Amino acid sequence: MDDFLHMGGYARFVWPSYGIALAVLIWNVWSALRLHASALERALRRVAMDQSQTTEPASIHAPARTGEAP
Repeated sequence: MDDFLHMGGYARFVWPSYGIALAVLIWNVWSALRLHASALERALRRVAMDQSQTTEPASIHAPARTGEAP
């Protein structure tokens, strides 16, 4: 077991590399979860806003234009 931990004399390079890789993986998962929660919150807010706009009277919406070129 002692030989494994010393990594043939390269332990000072190997173990920090494992630590950095683990830190990057943890940050990646945390960042993805945070961004997903933010996107979900924005989407729910947008759906709620769209639903509140569709319940307003139709008279405040501009009439649809037909037959005109863009």
